[in-house]
Amino acid sequence: MTIQDPENPVLFAAREPIFPRRVKGSFRNLKWWLLALMLGIYYVTPWIRWDRGPLLPDQAVLIDMSGRRFFFFMIEIWPYEFYFVAGLLIMAGLGLFLFTSAAGRVWCGYACPQTVWTDLFILVERWIEGDRNARIRLHRQKWDAEKIRKNGLKWTAWLLIGLATGGAWVFYFTDAPTLFHDLLHGTAHPAAYITMAILTATTFFFGGFAREQICIYACPWPRIQAAMMDEDTLTIGYRDWRGEPRGKQSVEGHGDCIDCMACVNVCPMGIDIRDGQQMACITCGLCIDACNDTMDKIGKPRDLIGYLALTDETREREGKTPKSVWAHVFRPRTIMYTTLWAGVGVALVVALFMRTDIDVNVTPVRNPQYVTLSDGSIRNTYDLRLRNKHGEDRWFTLSATSDATFVLSMDGDQGLKVLVPANETKTQRLFITAPAHSHGAEEERTALRLWIQDVGTPEFPHTDRVSHDTVFFGKGD
Repeated sequence: MTIQDPENPVLFAAREPIFPRRVKGSFRNLKWWLLALMLGIYYVTPWIRWDRGPLLPDQAVLIDMSGRRFFFFMIEIWPYEFYFVAGLLIMAGLGLFLFTSAAGRVWCGYACPQTVWTDLFILVERWIEGDRNARIRLHRQKWDAEKIRKNGLKWTAWLLIGLATGGAWVFYFTDAPTLFHDLLHGTAHPAAYITMAILTATTFFFGGFAREQICIYACPWPRIQAAMMDEDTLTIGYRDWRGEPRGKQSVEGHGDCIDCMACVNVCPMGIDIRDGQQMACITCGLCIDACNDTMDKIGKPRDLIGYLALTDETREREGKTPKSVWAHVFRPRTIMYTTLWAGVGVALVVALFMRTDIDVNVTPVRNPQYVTLSDGSIRNTYDLRLRNKHGEDRWFTLSATSDATFVLSMDGDQGLKVLVPANETKTQRLFITAPAHSHGAEEERTALRLWIQDVGTPEFPHTDRVSHDTVFFGKGD
């Protein structure tokens, strides 16, 4: 520890790099499996194909900015259906609340992109430079041929990972094989190269150099999670009543902790969990694996460091049996989060299956409100926005139902039929006329329901029908 001069205090300390030691155990294996799964999903998903017909893209997951649509396998989300995206974001937020309330910062420890890519970068670093002691020794030695060679190789590998990360991201926004060909031949849009450069640089810096600094100083999530955890939340803790006082096993009166520092040496955040709960702890569980390995070697019971809640700590100090894991997980708070999460999910599924492949929006033209024709009849004008979500051109027919008698007509000579191109929205002007001295012409307002029906194809005729309620304005005499 550096002794501070009271007259010239040091307000800034340079970051001390952290070199986590390799460890084996159940939590480390879980992190490896999740890392492989999530990286595989991220890198492979843009290359999955999905046949939607000749007029639609065949990429399974695609954010089509030019077409203003989002494709996810058999699901197609249009801009006006943004409530699906909003619902998924709400589910993601409720899911984080649920997991945090039940098991602390499991998102940070296992699934956060910063954690996943940092884990990958540390793995590459260990392959090239060796384990903890070798990396510390290399860090402290002067710049010689060995240090230049190993650091150059490590940084090159990090840059390639960053490039693959940025490349995979832009593949989600256009056809992946086509963009890959254009990128290799230098014919892709400049926005693709700029995006890849930015993501490559940020991945290289965040995962290679900033690492735990991002979690501690840049990410707001640790502060948010602190407000969601309570006394029944399972989190990683040190059983000091069992481990203290620390010292050699052979000394009588000492606890189970032999002060081997294994829990500190494996921590990617560089903290000592024995000092108590800390904001920097991401509950990755690697300290549990390291401590259990030491306990096995010295013949002591496991879980000197392990998952426990504050209520368990009090009970264990008193020699009582702690609550079961299920008692911590299934409690009113987590049940409430689960209910809300499931409710939003069910609502989205119902809305997804209830929607039709055609849609209409009706906008009355009220300037003027109505027009009196030469024969005394009253005419209202409406703008229709007809949306065809099929992968082929479709004819739509228009009709109306009301207590009054109306005559419908449209611009053009097609009668009451409109051809709407595939996957497009067409604006069509509609005229509705009430005969002179009729109920609709004399009343101030008359309820009216417009029906739009898909004519379909010879194989599937009359597939969809939608309606829209509006009002017809008469003279009101």
